[in-house]
Amino acid sequence: MADAPIRRDGADLLVEVRLTPRGGADRIDGMKALSDGRSVVAARVKAVPEDGKANAAVAALMAAAAGLPKSSAAVVSGSTARLKTIRLTGASAEAETRLRAACGLPS
Repeated sequence: MADAPIRRDGADLLVEVRLTPRGGADRIDGMKALSDGRSVVAARVKAVPEDGKANAAVAALMAAAAGLPKSSAAVVSGSTARLKTIRLTGASAEAETRLRAACGLPS
């Protein structure tokens, strides 16, 4: 994959996500290749894209997949777009392994 959707930034993890709000369920749908060749994690949430509800839901979903508290996750770019970057603060190697497994990536 040209660009890994999960990468380390010091003690944090950055996750590139393509979000589908109002998707009927909160879940990670695995990997998706964009038309420009980048890889992203495909995710969907039940929340609507109003007042930051979908952003909060996808951040919580990624934190839960990594086994981290919701407070450790934040959308750091793309707050009004489908393509988002989520920062997981203080993510251990074990958290990265859990997240990669949940997204269908090798450890």
